[in-house]
Amino acid sequence: MIDPVTLEVLKNALASVADEMALVIMRSAYSPVVRDTMDYSTALCDRDGELVAQGLTLAVQLGTFPTVMRHVREHFGDDIHPGDVFLANDPYGFGGQHLPDLYVIQPIFHDGALEGYAATMAHHVDVGGLAPGSIAVHATEIYQEGLRLPLLKLYEAGRENTSVIRILEKNTRQPIEVIGDLRAQIAACRAGERGLIEILERYGTLESRRYMDELQLLGERLMRAELAALPDGVYAFEDFIDGFGDEPEPLRIAVELTVRDDELWVDFEGTAPQVAAGLNCPVGMVNAGVYCALRGIASREIPNAGGYMRPIHINAPVGTIVNPVLPAACGARGVVGYRVYDAVMGALAQVAPTKVVAPGEGGPTLIAVGGYQNGKPFVLTEVLVGCWDARATRDGLEGVSNPLANLSNQPVELVESDLPLRIHGYGLVADSGGPGRFRGGLAYERSYELLADEAVLTVRSDRRFHPPYGIEGGEAGAPSSNTIR
Repeated sequence: MIDPVTLEVLKNALASVADEMALVIMRSAYSPVVRDTMDYSTALCDRDGELVAQGLTLAVQLGTFPTVMRHVREHFGDDIHPGDVFLANDPYGFGGQHLPDLYVIQPIFHDGALEGYAATMAHHVDVGGLAPGSIAVHATEIYQEGLRLPLLKLYEAGRENTSVIRILEKNTRQPIEVIGDLRAQIAACRAGERGLIEILERYGTLESRRYMDELQLLGERLMRAELAALPDGVYAFEDFIDGFGDEPEPLRIAVELTVRDDELWVDFEGTAPQVAAGLNCPVGMVNAGVYCALRGIASREIPNAGGYMRPIHINAPVGTIVNPVLPAACGARGVVGYRVYDAVMGALAQVAPTKVVAPGEGGPTLIAVGGYQNGKPFVLTEVLVGCWDARATRDGLEGVSNPLANLSNQPVELVESDLPLRIHGYGLVADSGGPGRFRGGLAYERSYELLADEAVLTVRSDRRFHPPYGIEGGEAGAPSSNTIR
């Protein structure tokens, strides 16, 4: 017999532990991209590696954890012991997204038995490669993008693998920040371990297992009920990435949703083939974009556990920009990943128009600028958030993160005090939101002056030639622009 009050209390207790993990990273991290932009995620998983709680962090990262945890369990099998900590960033053969995203995962044991996992992911300021910040849009293969780590043990039975730390230090332009952020992730995993053990001791191991299993079933039941309420049918949509290079060719993202009873099939057949640039998006982020879109139109009562994903079936054709294969580069995969969310929302608008959000800026604009000042390297990695487009009953929003993310722009004073940069302007752009009964959110502009003699600049941005479309007769928003003077 499941007591609904106990289930709710335990659900919130697990979520509080995941949130505590997130706060540990925020308070312990060294780099602004983690500490201030908050480009990181935390989660708790059960003994089978399924999500049971997510921190209030990035949904687009959290959606990759199911794939990552499956690889952890398959790779190590019975070779998982107390004191182990796992590390990886490989988009191929592990489930990662791009090389700056380092996953740190710790198994949690209680009374000699494996009871769960504490999982973290953080976007590190630099992991080597062609360009400072390791987001080389112009890279033609992943080997140019930075250090690629297979799934390995950073700690084994409590003992640190110092060789891995030294390899990281020697392959980044910012070793102090990278190792500091890595240790913040480890500290967060320790906090997750303490929190889960407290729950196990309070409720008992067997009861805790039973209620965590029920959270999975509850999420599945509630999502199936949401899907069953949608009209059966096939709903297709397409959107386009602007492309890359001096003469960009649009890259198509095609999606077809099939609703049947209480299940949903999401098919990306017809999407553009993978390209010789850093735009390719590993399937983990594609899955996350789909899950977030469905969560966005569903009840907020659905727990953030992996069970809600079970009735959602995703087909991302191998060899396309939504499921690339080696040696495809993927540093700027967010251009495609965020657009997957927009495309799925476009299809959902045909079946649930009052629940969707029109597309916004096409994902946060990412800039990475780095060089040398007074003989020392500097790197700024900034993920700039903008606006939401209109909702069915309200205007869009300004100064907010993309629905897939949960980010914050870095304070002007912080950038100017730490780096050879000066910010001259930062504000909203009048009349940039798409016109309609409910207008889209306003874009922002931010202008920088480089104070160093020279630097390398990388920009991940889109929606220049394919501006955010309107829904239900609303007009498109203004296109984006990036200018160097």
